[in-house]
Amino acid sequence: MITREFDLPLELLFKAYIEPDIVEQWMGTKVLKLESKKHGSYQFETTDPKGNAHRFNGVIHECSLNKKIARTFEMENTPFGIQLELLSFEKLTEETSKLHMQVIYESVALRDQVLKLPFAQGINMAHNRIQDIVNKLK
Repeated sequence: MITREFDLPLELLFKAYIEPDIVEQWMGTKVLKLESKKHGSYQFETTDPKGNAHRFNGVIHECSLNKKIARTFEMENTPFGIQLELLSFEKLTEETSKLHMQVIYESVALRDQVLKLPFAQGINMAHNRIQDIVNKLK
């Protein structure tokens, strides 16, 4: 479980997850495809310092405007398997909101393997970028 409060209206926080231009900015990745709808899919690509391309993809099972996104997430060509991500968005005030993320892995062992990566640092950096980038859209 990951929970983060933002000094952003709910609508703008949700937009940061469904608008390709905004996703590219805060994730630092290229959006090859993003169908923000039920039964939609997405594919992102990032390049490491050596120039190697890495792709991430998944299926969007639910996308309820300003409320919820349920999707799978897979890093291509890695042993990490597919995970399920349940994102819920909560309005706190007119200018603040909260994101709840529940990530479900195929196994505890796989979860533990992923958590050995600098995951917490990366997600905090990404959420800080959401705050900074989307603040400019206000």
